[in-house]
Amino acid sequence: MRIAIHGRNFPESARPYIQSMFEELVKRQADVVISEGYREFLDKAGVAHYSEDTYSTTNGVADVDFIFSLGGDGTLLDAVTHVGPRLIPIIGINIGRLGFLATVAPPSIRLMIDALFNGQFSIDERSLVGVRASQDIFGTLPFGLNDFTITRTQTSSMITVHTYLDGEFLNSYWADGIIISTPSGSTGYSLSCGGPVLLPQTDNFIITPISPHNLNVRPMIVMDSCQLAFEVESRSGNFLAALDSRSFTVDTTVRISVQKESFKARLVKLSDDNFLNTLRSKLNWGWDIRN
Repeated sequence: MRIAIHGRNFPESARPYIQSMFEELVKRQADVVISEGYREFLDKAGVAHYSEDTYSTTNGVADVDFIFSLGGDGTLLDAVTHVGPRLIPIIGINIGRLGFLATVAPPSIRLMIDALFNGQFSIDERSLVGVRASQDIFGTLPFGLNDFTITRTQTSSMITVHTYLDGEFLNSYWADGIIISTPSGSTGYSLSCGGPVLLPQTDNFIITPISPHNLNVRPMIVMDSCQLAFEVESRSGNFLAALDSRSFTVDTTVRISVQKESFKARLVKLSDDNFLNTLRSKLNWGWDIRN
């Protein structure tokens, strides 16, 4: 089995689990390839990874059976861009904080590896949001797992986002911005702005305004088979466009459209991985000091 590994820095408490992971992979004679940046971090941190094979995050990873993402949800979003349309299954190991996407706890890493080698897992396919624009914004990575956002720059006042649904005018959002979220991203930025939570397999986008001037403008759910298009007005003449954690300043003359990407991200789901359990755990549903 050939496994790619990508991650970020980790607390000292996670070191034994990460070291144990590499030792377990060596014991099982797995071929390991590590992202260049993470390899440098592991070397500086003194973690023995037993691998000389690296991959460039610019070119992405190929010819592997799985990719391990060690960190929080942000690290897993990075891994999605490393995989792109190659459909490599991604396993999120939660060494971060909240973790709606990265669901494997460090103490469970050995059990997770055992499940992979014994085929005791399923694949959870997640839809992606794809962005097209009249000017190249996101280069070779015009897709994201969580959301696409249009927001004002730090120095500008509110912006107006004229929004069209399948070519028909929908609304002009006078706000700090607008979020187009996938079901996977419904527990992210959209949720903090009042958007609903969607089950991961729902075939929808969420349109969530950010601090709208008109209080009667509410989040809206639309089918992900539609195409959304945007024209932005801003006193500063520009705005910020972001796909997951990648953001760029864009001129208001640029026209942008959003639709479901042609390929999906494939997340590994273990037998004890349940989205409803994750919601209850992370959002403290059902917990009340009165009870």
